[in-house]
Amino acid sequence: IDVFLARSLLEKLYLFQYPIRPASMTYDDVTHLSAKIKPKQQKVELEMAIDTLNPNYCRSKGEQIALNVDGTCTDETSTYSSKLMDKQTFCSSQAASNVSRYAAAVYKKGELHLTPLHGILQLRPSFTYLDKADAKHREREAANEGGDSSQDEAEDDVKQITVRFSRPETEQARQRRVQSYEFLQKRQAEEHWVHLHYYGLKDSRSEHERQYLFSQGHGLAENTELIKSPSEYLMMLMPPSVEEENDKPMAPSNVLSMAQLRTLPLADQIKILMKNVKVMPFANLMSLLGSGTDSTAVLRCIQQVAMLVQGNWVVKSDVLYPKDTSSPHSGVPAEVLCRGRDFVMWKFTQDRWVVRKEVAAVTKLCPEDVKDFLEHMSVARINKGWEFMLPYDEDFVKKHPDIVQRQHMLWMGIQAKLEKVYNLLKEHLTPKKQEAQSAHPLLVSGEQRVNMAKAKVKQNYGQLEKEFQKQKAEMKSNDTSAKMDVSNIRIKEEPVSDEEPMDTSVYEGMNNGIANGLHAEEDSMDSLNGHLPGGCVDRVAQELKAFVSSTFKKQFVLTLSELKRLFNLHLASLPPGHMLFSGISDKMLQDMVLDTGCKQILVPFPPQTAASPDELKVYALWEAGDTYDQHRQVLLEIFSKNYRVRRNVIQNQLSQECGEDLNKQEVDRVLKVSFCSIVGLIHLISKILM
Repeated sequence: IDVFLARSLLEKLYLFQYPIRPASMTYDDVTHLSAKIKPKQQKVELEMAIDTLNPNYCRSKGEQIALNVDGTCTDETSTYSSKLMDKQTFCSSQAASNVSRYAAAVYKKGELHLTPLHGILQLRPSFTYLDKADAKHREREAANEGGDSSQDEAEDDVKQITVRFSRPETEQARQRRVQSYEFLQKRQAEEHWVHLHYYGLKDSRSEHERQYLFSQGHGLAENTELIKSPSEYLMMLMPPSVEEENDKPMAPSNVLSMAQLRTLPLADQIKILMKNVKVMPFANLMSLLGSGTDSTAVLRCIQQVAMLVQGNWVVKSDVLYPKDTSSPHSGVPAEVLCRGRDFVMWKFTQDRWVVRKEVAAVTKLCPEDVKDFLEHMSVARINKGWEFMLPYDEDFVKKHPDIVQRQHMLWMGIQAKLEKVYNLLKEHLTPKKQEAQSAHPLLVSGEQRVNMAKAKVKQNYGQLEKEFQKQKAEMKSNDTSAKMDVSNIRIKEEPVSDEEPMDTSVYEGMNNGIANGLHAEEDSMDSLNGHLPGGCVDRVAQELKAFVSSTFKKQFVLTLSELKRLFNLHLASLPPGHMLFSGISDKMLQDMVLDTGCKQILVPFPPQTAASPDELKVYALWEAGDTYDQHRQVLLEIFSKNYRVRRNVIQNQLSQECGEDLNKQEVDRVLKVSFCSIVGLIHLISKILM
């Protein structure tokens, strides 16, 4: 095949790569409404009509887009004058930087004619109309809200103006300015569009121009480039291998690639994530870092770039505003910006809400800088202020009390610096009570109630001590035989167990005629009077039995440690001087458990477990009086032989002992509906082994 090189369209021929066309648009017969080009940048914009009568065209969607872009009124500036999205704009980008080895080929009558390409342009849909719709939406929102709530009352009247005097530009500064992205964008914007006229595929002008794709002269003199020796042809066809470094496309500065991020050290990953996100719960941070990341190492690194605010991590100010930088709004140096942002972060450690006017009044910064601070970590609420954007992370606070305490000490140091710099008043340091109460609902656990009871007992210790001395004096005068010295009160030791007696020291100092916190022996119930009346002993036993019965009917399976904890909670709910304060020992509590129909389950825990002796003592309700007592007893016997049991073993054992052929679904139903004791036992075993 003879090959010819056509030169007529040299440096004029472009290849356009259109996207996959929708069913409502065909590029061969489509109407090109307009076309324009920037020759230096090789940038093209084409405006094409959309066939709105095509059955694949969604008319309602087209009307909605036109309404969002132009609104209800139509004028010369409207994008869609027909109130319907009837056109689409395509904008080009260069597909390859070097097109010298590409050519357009035409084959005709055994001849191949090649024309070198001057450029390859990929056309993509332009969505600038969406930006216009967003701008109109923001205008409507601003009109509805009437400004930024009540905080912008006087901010529009007074604006800070920074006056600067330009310095002579040095050669280095000029070179940096010329190479900057902003300067290049400005130069590209300055190039004027050249409007083009589009000719269709079947137009006579197109037919005429298409003839230039063929070589005009077939003489060898005009095709000297194609006259080569065999060795030269071979070299052109198989050039020596040269390792070409493909330029990787540069991502925009605000786009973060997770694949590239995970190639960095852990500290850099956390810093980049926090700098982009600004506020993040610890659980979300761990999910972004990927599986297998050590949480201890993450905690160590996160404290270097972020501070703890309401259980969430907020990026430090000096990370966002490095040294020797300044505000883009007011030109304030980074040191002042960091101080102002630290004040906003500290305010959110005190309260869920912050008022922008108050921040501006204290920091003396311009409204734009203050708004940037608040937008980093909060959300504006109309007529209320700015609310911290994330809920209080109670899980992190409970799991990491040492981190919380360390962060609290850091905030105390920051508060001291802010007090000196801003001369803070008491109203700035003390959070508002009403807002604090509405910010985060207080959840009081059983352990917290016990601590509250301890504090209350200590507060009333003096008054109770006086009552105790008064009652002792009355007893001495009424009954000299019952006289005894308070210093001779003995704390009874538990004779049958090596472990410590149950801790009821929470209630020391509370007294109503009975010395609380004393541990009685098996055969005696000694008190301050030497003994308790028989009726009182019976009432104490009845109260204790009622507590044990009701507890095991709810829980079914308990360790001695958990039972003692529940008993302490029960004591905290009783009024001072109740008969149960007479002193209940471990032995009495365990005997009462066995008397109420419970049995001790000797679970064979592994020897390497670090559980305490009280956690290894497991008690279960043996007879609950329901139809599943036999099944429950069989399962408890199984767990008394092994602490880890497979489901098929449970199913086979139930079938053998109970004489019932239970399938998997029935076993599941039994475990779910009636075997709360077994579920509780499994939970206790897993908790002890952990």
